[in-house]
Amino acid sequence: MVLMESTKLSLGWEAPDFSLKDTDEKVYSLSDFADKKGLIIVFSCNHCPYAKAAWPLIIDLHHKYGKNIGFITINPNDEITYPDDSFEQMKVKKVEWNIPFPYLRDETQEVARTYQAQCTPDPYLFKKENGTFKLFFRGRVNDNWQNPDAVKEKNLEDALQRLVNDDLPPKNQPPSMGCSIKWKA
Repeated sequence: MVLMESTKLSLGWEAPDFSLKDTDEKVYSLSDFADKKGLIIVFSCNHCPYAKAAWPLIIDLHHKYGKNIGFITINPNDEITYPDDSFEQMKVKKVEWNIPFPYLRDETQEVARTYQAQCTPDPYLFKKENGTFKLFFRGRVNDNWQNPDAVKEKNLEDALQRLVNDDLPPKNQPPSMGCSIKWKA
């Protein structure tokens, strides 16, 4: 496991469109979330301990903010070197973890590259402005991935609340930290 941090992107960066298949075989793109005030995209996977720790937190945030904000997760990892991240295992985890939003497969890894994703989890929060999704927050879920009871900064939740309240993006956007994306050779 190689520990990585997410890179910085400029606020206002426009979300590139994609066309990716969910575990239920439905294909999703940005237009599927046109009725939402915002969209959170989290690059994640099944095997990474950082990603595993984030899954219940992301699911809880969906229950709290899913009415106004669209949620998706994207798994770009190479399933040849990491079979736990295969599409078949994604289907198993979607049921096992009771994931209530699309869990998409980036088989070619083109979407992850376009988004400059670095690690799992790697959250991006976009605000819909004039019909397009603009980057509002890119950073960590919180300041203590190992112990939810010791969390002092809920960075992603703070950003979601700001977006819903039509506030400015948070100034504090510490990078996400997790396992490196498993790029194909």
